[in-house]
Amino acid sequence: MKGKTIARTIVLGAMALCLSQGRGDACTNVIVTKGASTDGSVLVSYAADSHWLYGELYFTPASKWPKGTMRKILDWDSSKPLGEIPQVGSTYKRVGNMNEHQLIVAETTFGGREDLVDRNGIMDYGSLIYIALERCATAREAIKCMTELVAQYGYASEGETFTIADKEEVWIMEMVGRGTGEKGALWVAMKVPDGYICAHANQSRIRNFPKDDPENCLYSPDIVSWARNHGYFDGDDSAFSFADAFCPLDFSGLRACEARVWSAFNILGQGTFSFEDKSGATVTKSASDYLEYAMGYNKDNHMPLWIKPARKLSVKDIADVMRDHYEGTPMDMTKDIGAGGNALPYRWRPMGFEYEGQKYINERAIATQQTGFWFVGQARADFPDVIGGIIWFGTDDAATSYLTPIYTNTDQVPECFREGNGNLLTYSETSSFWINNRISNACYKMYNQMAPYVRERIDSFEKDQVFTKVHENDVKAIALYNSLKGKLSKGEDPWTCTSESFADIRKLLTDYSVNTAQDQFKAWVDLEKILLVKFIDGNVKAQNEDGSFKHSVHNEGTPDGLTQPGYTDIWKEVVAKEHGKTIAEPAK
Repeated sequence: MKGKTIARTIVLGAMALCLSQGRGDACTNVIVTKGASTDGSVLVSYAADSHWLYGELYFTPASKWPKGTMRKILDWDSSKPLGEIPQVGSTYKRVGNMNEHQLIVAETTFGGREDLVDRNGIMDYGSLIYIALERCATAREAIKCMTELVAQYGYASEGETFTIADKEEVWIMEMVGRGTGEKGALWVAMKVPDGYICAHANQSRIRNFPKDDPENCLYSPDIVSWARNHGYFDGDDSAFSFADAFCPLDFSGLRACEARVWSAFNILGQGTFSFEDKSGATVTKSASDYLEYAMGYNKDNHMPLWIKPARKLSVKDIADVMRDHYEGTPMDMTKDIGAGGNALPYRWRPMGFEYEGQKYINERAIATQQTGFWFVGQARADFPDVIGGIIWFGTDDAATSYLTPIYTNTDQVPECFREGNGNLLTYSETSSFWINNRISNACYKMYNQMAPYVRERIDSFEKDQVFTKVHENDVKAIALYNSLKGKLSKGEDPWTCTSESFADIRKLLTDYSVNTAQDQFKAWVDLEKILLVKFIDGNVKAQNEDGSFKHSVHNEGTPDGLTQPGYTDIWKEVVAKEHGKTIAEPAK
């Protein structure tokens, strides 16, 4: 298998062009329905991966708007003004990609056919996300809002897969434009069955879908006839596939995109893909059955759209999936000389390269160096909305950064995540994005030694928050909620109300969110200093259990137990083969 894989990689590498910048740089979503989570939460992860994106937490308070107010539409990627639309009378509080009613909206871009982009549309994918969060309380409301907006104002982006979730259900919606000159979009939305998990990563994933099940599938009414009339489909209606019509699979769509989905399913299914076939029968297959598909060698052996996880999943499980580099698979990024002498699981862009007439491609894993921000959104139906929503938020490379809990009814964003606190061209000493970049870029020089050290501290913080500290704060918030319900005005809903009656609850949640984030930020500032001292110049200094450095009995400034781990065996083998004649010691 190994030899066969290498040979095929070389052949396909010669056939494939370098990946487009959009696909290579873009995002990953992992989705967990309430029946698949440990506590009945709906979970959605999102990594916003772009070399041009700064990591900050977007925040807008709930607002009332005078009649006649217009909302400006700015392209999320470029900030280019696209137009404006009438504002609604009131909008919900928005914290990143969640709102006060626990609605979560995330995305990955699949691009699709370039001729379907509407150059005259004004609703880009980012504006659709944030307007839906401002105006909608449920996933179905968001789907209706987003599709009506593009129908009225035109869709300005490439092909997109959206994750749209509330505290009860999760949908994935795929959308493409109709081309310049025809307003609107073509779209299909499918509800992920409860008890299942789903994922998408810059490749359209919805293929065939039911046309007569509005409880579980919604779509633009003319989608099949439009595709047929424009030459994208010529079969029977029942055979129509959204992905085949509007984003046909190619090598890059498999190897750089579907491979990430495969890896998430492989981890969370523990090597098994369990799903229902078209007849409703349960099918169980090994993840290895789809390995050639993920690696780009068999595009006809399609993975299922969703699977059942091997066990119930927590926030921590999903956070850790977002740190994957294909470890333990044939695509493991630490196992070739491209990883250098310290098993670095990253390859700098561009992803493809050519040598002596042969084209090659590097892997694109879930965790990547160019992440601006990432999160796991948690919607909890067992809590009132004023308490239930949490966005576990982080910045930069997920593998060496932490997630901290921000309640979505906070009234303030922590300074370390505040919009405008630095940018890609302006360093800020108080910015989470910059301290996480300092730590990640430090780890890149000596990854197999430094990243595990950082990861231990990430795990300690996240496990403490996920399994202990947030629960303790929830108990306080619920007690306060119960004491305040009696103060509600007549007609106010005690489950969803965020009126001034609950100001004390919001203060409790705000204080917890801000203080936890700022304390962890300070801990990370201190960690960077420790990394410099501990790993300077390729050395590793030993520490005592309390974290202090071991020192000589004769001098407190002289390290004791210092080691020099050197390089991996792969590095040694290659250097010996390539340069051995020059550096080999003479035989005795």
